[in-house]
Amino acid sequence: MTVVVCIALLGILLFLLGANVTRHRTIRGNTGNQMPTDPADRMFIAQRAHGNAAEYVPTLIVLILVCAMLSDGWWVQALAIAAVVSRTLHAVGLLTSRTMATHGPVRDIGAMGTYLTGIALGVTAIVAMA
Repeated sequence: MTVVVCIALLGILLFLLGANVTRHRTIRGNTGNQMPTDPADRMFIAQRAHGNAAEYVPTLIVLILVCAMLSDGWWVQALAIAAVVSRTLHAVGLLTSRTMATHGPVRDIGAMGTYLTGIALGVTAIVAMA
């Protein structure tokens, strides 16, 4: 049950971040720059938060599903929770930063948690299959 909730939360996070980009596009209207490159531009930050989630969330979901199919260990649920927390922290860290040019602790903890969780899920899948 925990795994399904975590997968759903990851999906919800991805869609909320996408909706945030749409919100920024609507605010800009047809005449505003829809593809900003300024690291302090709020729409640029929203686009990167969504894009970054879109890069990691699908792979995390697949790894969580594979691990849940191969193992009923408590650690799969713990890793699923860690994935949700990490991705949420990363998104919050990005969306609350003044600029993409600097890193903050929330963003960095979220990124490191994502890497460690993804690696742990991959190793779990390999070990559980053996």
